[in-house]
Amino acid sequence: MADSWTFAVAREDLHHTTLADAEAPALPAGAALLRVDRVGLTANNVTYAVLGDAMRYWEFFPPGPRGLGPQWGLPPLWGFADVVASTVAGVEAGQRVYGYLPPAGHLVVRPDRVDASGFRDVSPHRAELPSPYNAYRSTASDPAYQAGQEDLLILFRPLFFTSFMLADQVVDNDFYGARSIVLSSASSKTAYAAASELHGRGPRLVGLTSPGNVAFTRSLGCYDDVVTYDDIDALDAVPTVYLDLSGAPATRAALRGHLGDRLVRDIAVGLTNQTPNADAAGEVFFAPVQMRKRSRDWGRDGLDRRFTDAWQRFVPAASAWIDVRVGNGPEALRHAWLDVLAGRTPPRVGHVVQF
Repeated sequence: MADSWTFAVAREDLHHTTLADAEAPALPAGAALLRVDRVGLTANNVTYAVLGDAMRYWEFFPPGPRGLGPQWGLPPLWGFADVVASTVAGVEAGQRVYGYLPPAGHLVVRPDRVDASGFRDVSPHRAELPSPYNAYRSTASDPAYQAGQEDLLILFRPLFFTSFMLADQVVDNDFYGARSIVLSSASSKTAYAAASELHGRGPRLVGLTSPGNVAFTRSLGCYDDVVTYDDIDALDAVPTVYLDLSGAPATRAALRGHLGDRLVRDIAVGLTNQTPNADAAGEVFFAPVQMRKRSRDWGRDGLDRRFTDAWQRFVPAASAWIDVRVGNGPEALRHAWLDVLAGRTPPRVGHVVQF
């Protein structure tokens, strides 16, 4: 079998990276071997690394078995992998799956709850980690999958799931009684996907962005207004929900100063400038929590159906909003990581890497 490789980042300095060569891992009984084929790299993956300790993202793909010391971390990626060997009934060589993958050539999983939709990895080290990240969907039975849309799924599906669940939570709570919803980092994929779900359903949507991203953000058509961070004082002083995807303390302070008690909800969703925002916000949004609620409300099939319907509404717009930049090989992954980490990737560009 071909040699494998691992890309890792220093946990204390995400700009410091390494590429380690290794043999493809052996396959124990009760396991399957996945070959990582095609992945995306967005600000979401940087978030996983920034919150690697706090949210346990480093624990999904421990560096030790790959010959790397504890100072290194493997930032999780979303993408497609192919089963190349299996000792588990129902998981067959040649099967293609979508899911949470390491920045590496291969991944050994221990499939359980195997059915036509795919399986879950029940490796012991993942047992206490959030279960949605342990699911691997078979492309053969995934209603959202189309072969010609793999790159859109890679770049948007994990973000869109967060966006879909975020919009659903806001709607589920009757928009918290707000007349305006303000989203920071409005040019980011997670923000504008949520805005596309909320647009026209209730309160006015306002996107906050930097001056250089105003034109792009307005061109999306999913915000009722686009305002720069320097013009927060121009916002209408009405009951407002703030969905914070930037984590910028100055933005939060400006909103609180301008709106006062009209800021009815301050919700930390993620971060794009690497400043953890959970402590300063009024509350933190975590998609798996709302997913579990809706799984109880609608059943898993009902949730899947609603997600697929929303995804199919989103795809035509997303196709026009993104320019996919495809790289090849581990070095391309390193370059994409450093570009996204440094904020050099324009909002229209999405990095996909093929191995």
